Amino acid sequence: MLPPEQPLNTTEQVQNLILDSADFEAFLNELARFSAHQMAGDGDDALCGITLLRDRKAATIGWSSDSAREVDEIQYSLSQGPCLTAAEEEREVHVPDLFEEDRWGPDYANAVASHGLRSVLSLPFNLQGEARAALNLYSDVPNKFDERAAARARGYTREISQALRLAVRFSLHTDSATNLRATLESRTIIDIAVGIVMAQNRCSQDAAVRILTDASSNSNTKIRDIAKSLVESVGGTGTRTHYQEPDQAQAG
Repeated sequence: MLPPEQPLNTTEQVQNLILDSADFEAFLNELARFSAHQMAGDGDDALCGITLLRDRKAATIGWSSDSAREVDEIQYSLSQGPCLTAAEEEREVHVPDLFEEDRWGPDYANAVASHGLRSVLSLPFNLQGEARAALNLYSDVPNKFDERAAARARGYTREISQALRLAVRFSLHTDSATNLRATLESRTIIDIAVGIVMAQNRCSQDAAVRILTDASSNSNTKIRDIAKSLVESVGGTGTRTHYQEPDQAQAG
């Protein structure tokens, strides 16, 4: 007789979320929904958002519902609030009752309370890098996140920090590759346009660049768009940049 299957622990469940998610964004949204379910307790509902601070910009990168994202974004519009404080100062922030909250002025408390919410708990993640993040929990029940709930949330945040750290690093790698691709594609089309101008005007490379730059300034159009229009008018099709991802180049 086979032994009964043991229930999965939090780490194993999060690992399954990673394996089952189609991409980075899908994983983060599933993680936010999973977190809301884990932290609500007693059959109640809770909202959850995951805030990421990077390059002095804040964004909700995972949310359990549209309402969770909206209340997170209230803080970004005001440049203050518990999740920003938790992420920036890497400390836990508890709001027992929004009706009695004044740390961030009346605008924040009133705006979030208008969504039918009463209590907030924000906990920082340990990402071990320049990026910072926080888990934001919201409830329509005042004093929902008592010490027992907060202790559970602390342990949960520690358990999933590694998974989030890996997800953020993957996102940074993806962003870098995307930016590099865009830079190379832009450079390619501008170089081709410079060559066309040189041929048409029998001029030097520097003169051709000046012609494109002047056209960009006079029409208030990005030089890349000027170059793209010129190349397409001559060739009838777009250009293709020969680009290899770093991993592909190493494999070759």
